[in-house]
Amino acid sequence: MKRLLTLGLLLLSACGAFAQQKSIDKVVGVVGDKIILQSDVESQYLEYLRQQNPPNEKMKCVILNDLLLQKLLLNQAQLDSLVVDEAQVEQTIDQRIQYFTQQVGGSVEKLERDLLGKSVLQFKEDIRPLIREQLLARQMQGKITEGTTISPAEVKAFYDKIPVDSLPLYSTEIEIGELVKYPSFSKEQKDLAKAKLEALRARVRAGEDFGTLAALYSQDPGSASHNGELGFFSRGMMVTPFEAVAFKLKPGEVSPIVETKYGYHILQSIDRKGDQVNVRHILIKPEFGQKELTKAQTDLDSAILNIQNKKINFAEAAVIYSDDVDTRSNGGMIRNPENPRSTSIPLNLIGQMDPELPSLLDTMKVGTFSKVLPYVNPREGKQGFRIIYFKSQTEPHRANLELDYSRIQDFALQEKQHKVFEKWIQKKRTEKYIRIAPEYNSCEEIQGWTKKEQTKASN
Repeated sequence: MKRLLTLGLLLLSACGAFAQQKSIDKVVGVVGDKIILQSDVESQYLEYLRQQNPPNEKMKCVILNDLLLQKLLLNQAQLDSLVVDEAQVEQTIDQRIQYFTQQVGGSVEKLERDLLGKSVLQFKEDIRPLIREQLLARQMQGKITEGTTISPAEVKAFYDKIPVDSLPLYSTEIEIGELVKYPSFSKEQKDLAKAKLEALRARVRAGEDFGTLAALYSQDPGSASHNGELGFFSRGMMVTPFEAVAFKLKPGEVSPIVETKYGYHILQSIDRKGDQVNVRHILIKPEFGQKELTKAQTDLDSAILNIQNKKINFAEAAVIYSDDVDTRSNGGMIRNPENPRSTSIPLNLIGQMDPELPSLLDTMKVGTFSKVLPYVNPREGKQGFRIIYFKSQTEPHRANLELDYSRIQDFALQEKQHKVFEKWIQKKRTEKYIRIAPEYNSCEEIQGWTKKEQTKASN
């Protein structure tokens, strides 16, 4: 199930080399009405080498096999009239450009000069068809396996066939939940923040320097020290209301007030290069008083009292009281950052997630709640309060059905989906017109694509 996804990464990364291979183009594979060029294989092989892998001509066989699979999926997607959301195509392209930019130190100019060999805008045009194909193939792959389910008996059978010494070892893991409450702002407090920002906007329009005012008054410490400048960013990197305005501004233009979850902003466009913009901004946050702080703290006290009196459970309290969107939708439980489907978190990750948690958990017993504690959201800088719930702790152990059922269930489902997918591939290969260049006949990886091997598989 992973091989097509790996191919997708290669496709995205190799596009810079793609155009350089046209001189050796020839058709090396055909699946239905889809063709594979030698340049497709060579460009991905160059990317394989660029990632500091040793030369290995057999890798071209692996690449061709993946390309044949992708073309098989694309051919079927076309027959099934599947379409790709163009917004998803653009988002995927922007994410790749963002990744490439970070690889070269954050400079768009260096990206264009040293890695792409062309403008970002031209690069996007070049890879858009490839990205669209990759997403369409992925969508088709998902459609093939989407109805696959796994029964408890199948999970047990999957577990039972694994030798004991092959079962994974899990370190100490804990489950923790949280209820978070932020002070709410009155209309007067919001209006006051906006009035401060309007006054600063008026000063800019009167001729004062935006950057100087940002350094003096902005409540975003990360950018205030740089005169409010954020540096070049692509779509998808900022919150939506902020980003929508940033990409509409002309260089030098100052925006009206923009509201985000961080507070209120005004923006000034500095420059635009391709699909990236650079802006300055000034952030003003509404200020709350002791009354609002006390209300937030009292709400959490009420939540714990209702849980202890068995009027509601913790998951219900999260829905009713918590302001944290991520945990509220998950019964108040914090997700494992390495496996978001799980709430079991390795103990050694806790401190990386939140430096305050290890010492707090040392003072708590399983099944207990912390007192109401001051809290600052590390991503948004919002001040409030929270309660920590220490739900469970498991000691180091080998995987077993009692403690790790959901994980074993996931593995069993993945294996079953893989079998469904492989069965589909075998069937479709017998139905499609397939041709492979003779020079690849010795490739072990593509033997299943030939009529001879297909006949053996069907017998």
